[in-house]
Amino acid sequence: MQIHSSAFASNGIIPRQYTCEGTDLSPPLRWQDLPAGTQSLALIVEDPDAPDPAAPQRIWVHWVVYDIPPSIQGFPAGVRKLPPGTREGINDWQRTGYGGPCPPIGRHRYFFRLYALDTVLPDLQHPDKDRLQAAMRGHVLAEATLLGRYAKGDR
Repeated sequence: MQIHSSAFASNGIIPRQYTCEGTDLSPPLRWQDLPAGTQSLALIVEDPDAPDPAAPQRIWVHWVVYDIPPSIQGFPAGVRKLPPGTREGINDWQRTGYGGPCPPIGRHRYFFRLYALDTVLPDLQHPDKDRLQAAMRGHVLAEATLLGRYAKGDR
């Protein structure tokens, strides 16, 4: 299974437009090669370098999406209307939706983690990342990761 973006290469710089210094819209994402038996997908976007990569203290969650139908092959840039059946959890701003990179100091890493699940999860009522991961336990068939980097001022 693979996940990639036409906006940046894996381990590349996330373009400014997908951050708090730009329009703060989600980047385009595509995935492929889902394993047999995939019933739904989940996506978690997180920054393990918060607040300072030299002394990280927590993982900052930027986006939580689940119950993505396996027939969906990705999201366009700035996706606002998610595919039918898709559900969102809350990020660390305590809201649904994508929140782009906005590091207070240094260059941070942003992991776009896609999970193929052998089930469609029940409505978890806007779970945070931990609740979603607990619900996914024992159901993950495969995982793919896209890594992007960003520091304020990157272009």
